[in-house]
Amino acid sequence: MTAPRPLRVAACQLGSGQDLDTNLAQVERVLAAAAERGARLAVLPEALDYMGPAEDAVPEPLDSRASRFIADLAAAHGMWVLAGSVHERPSDGEGLPANTAQLFAPDGTRAGTYRKTHLFDVELADGFSYRESDTVRPGDSLMTHDIDGVSTGTAICYDLRFPELFRLYAAAGARVLLLPAAFTAHTGAAHWEILLRARAIENQCFVVAAGQFGPYAPNGRSYGRSMVIDPWGTVLACTPDRPEAVAVADLDFAYQDECRAQVPSLANRRDDLYELSLRHA
Repeated sequence: MTAPRPLRVAACQLGSGQDLDTNLAQVERVLAAAAERGARLAVLPEALDYMGPAEDAVPEPLDSRASRFIADLAAAHGMWVLAGSVHERPSDGEGLPANTAQLFAPDGTRAGTYRKTHLFDVELADGFSYRESDTVRPGDSLMTHDIDGVSTGTAICYDLRFPELFRLYAAAGARVLLLPAAFTAHTGAAHWEILLRARAIENQCFVVAAGQFGPYAPNGRSYGRSMVIDPWGTVLACTPDRPEAVAVADLDFAYQDECRAQVPSLANRRDDLYELSLRHA
């Protein structure tokens, strides 16, 4: 089978805060920069609409101003855009919001949605406690989509720590894994690049990871280092440590096929001993 044509992608880094207008102005500038550099697919970070105290977030339905704004930019640039995530209000207005990524096609139509599946709940011995599930409703389905003949799979931030999710995507035929995120500076410095490269290597997929960078209220800080990684685990492009930075790279799928031929780990799985399956809600 002939490999798909190369795909130019952009991992777009933001420094979102609490003001939506300021955040959308950043989105507009990074998408313009990605388009100027010839990207066919741009990935935006998690929580592009709001970074701040969870209790002060104002969730909106998916057809909100932020979503329409990004859809219009996708159409204006004739580019696929994964709008990293927004705070999505339930359609009936009841219950917790979802952390929702939206894929917009080059004509501006919404091609798919993914709601963050794994939520960070932790209770430490020193008394520190954080429960993302107190403020976010988890998703119950995965999202694969064909982008210019290339199968992609989407996850969000903390999902990165659950390799079975990415193996499901690879087993379903994904060639590219897309990851919007807002990793903390502390965990990002220790784990971000290592985990991204691991997901790329073990699934022999390209990874496009877009993160938030910098401080946000009241005392948080995001790690950044948005990057594109190839199936051999090589970092093809990485942003500098600043907001409004873009990492652009060409994904060579013929090279991906060579990597999979050299180390056929996907083909060598022992499905007679174990299997991984998706349960639909």
